[in-house]
Amino acid sequence: MPGVTDRVVVVTGAGGGLGREYALLLAREGALVVVNDLGGARDGSGAGSAMADGVVSEIRAAGGTAVANYDNIANEEGAQALIKTAIDEFGAVHGVINNAGILRDGAFHKMSVADWESVQRVHLFGGFHVTRAAWPYFREQRHGRVVVATSTSGIYGNFGQANYGAAKLGLVGLVNTLAIEGRKYNILANAVAPIAATRMTEDMAPAEVLAALPPAQVAPVVGYLVSDECADSGTVLVVGGGNVHRVAQFASKGVNFTVPPSIDEVAASWDQITDLSGAELGKNPVG
Repeated sequence: MPGVTDRVVVVTGAGGGLGREYALLLAREGALVVVNDLGGARDGSGAGSAMADGVVSEIRAAGGTAVANYDNIANEEGAQALIKTAIDEFGAVHGVINNAGILRDGAFHKMSVADWESVQRVHLFGGFHVTRAAWPYFREQRHGRVVVATSTSGIYGNFGQANYGAAKLGLVGLVNTLAIEGRKYNILANAVAPIAATRMTEDMAPAEVLAALPPAQVAPVVGYLVSDECADSGTVLVVGGGNVHRVAQFASKGVNFTVPPSIDEVAASWDQITDLSGAELGKNPVG
């Protein structure tokens, strides 16, 4: 079973928490890992090499292969440099795990433009930049694996996280299209919404709840998604506390109007329009 043996996988935000677990597991399974981490605080401020270096040291001490990278993936230049590290060190890139993220939480009416934009740049723009930098290599070798970290805050919403939720659901939209465009090149793209105790979530739930959500429980699912055996694409999974389940959009049977309806006619049909009994897995009606 090839799995990830000798595959070159880039993991962003791999200096701690979930990213560290992904990197450690992949290295144990024989992957060549690029451990990217800017080394900043939870809100994105600051930088340093210690976090990425620490994970690389752990991997090497266990007999694995890894190299550190400290580039800022929120901009095109940093993402290009990250993928260049993979090419220069290992001669290829086979998978990218877009895990890097920051938090700038706040109620929507108090949210600054700067806090909105900074979160978009790291999560959504970062996912785009890193994947875009790797995409030509994926197409040329007719093999690639993309995993993005989405969130239940994007799928379902969460108070105080309009910026984060918008970015995270944006990544699902990105994956949906990458799955279509990558299909004939054996490029698969999937999303994982992790539920785990990390420094990103340390103040979001009671200690006893977090104790049941170790990041190590998420890593095997991510590892499978970058493996040679994975065949799914465009799938969104929620993973945490030992539970793994798929989430998807469904479409109601709805109502067909033969002529443009009045507002009153829409109102009269509203219960039928929104009734999800008998709903089916949604698909793009113009795609």
